[in-house]
Amino acid sequence: MMNSKALNILAQVHKLYQRYGIKSVTMDDVAKHLGISKKTLYEHFKDKEDLVRNVLMAEHDNQCGSFTAITDQQLNAIEELFEVYKMLNTMFREYNPSMEFDLRKYYPDLFIEIKEIRRKRMFESVMNNINKGKKEGLYRKELNSKIIAKLHVFRTESLFDNDMFTIEELTSFKMFHEVFIYHIQGILSHEGRSFFEVNFDKFKSSLSFS
Repeated sequence: MMNSKALNILAQVHKLYQRYGIKSVTMDDVAKHLGISKKTLYEHFKDKEDLVRNVLMAEHDNQCGSFTAITDQQLNAIEELFEVYKMLNTMFREYNPSMEFDLRKYYPDLFIEIKEIRRKRMFESVMNNINKGKKEGLYRKELNSKIIAKLHVFRTESLFDNDMFTIEELTSFKMFHEVFIYHIQGILSHEGRSFFEVNFDKFKSSLSFS
């Protein structure tokens, strides 16, 4: 368990990586930005790769906490899915492709490890939501939850693994809207469709995009 000082370092470094990418941010840059000595920095992290790993794992833990906070609200499956999409859209708008590029190029083993962790979390989240919606009668009973969850994960990963979309398109409201509609329209039951149509304008108005 990390102490508060180490966690604060990780949060600050994550902001640096999001802004400048991983490769260009040296340990000297981190120490200078934090106003600490490199010696102090190395007391918490043995080298840059250790720092990168801990930054990404802390980000993962924070995201898991956000997912848990949503599921703890006791929403129905459609409401829960919308809240998750709102959270993901915020994350995507902060996405810096150079951070992903640097991770893939300079830390390939760590890139694979983090990708598998993200994939597992996304798959479990989608599968749990689908099963919940089926129990509530909001999603079609005959859905194969496992296949739909895998398709959704594959489609989401594919968005970021090719150059068909620009970063502006990927982080736009239009993209968010179409991905959300594309997924949910394929899984709604008659009852779920009625609930969705009545409430979608309310869902949409709760978004705040610049």
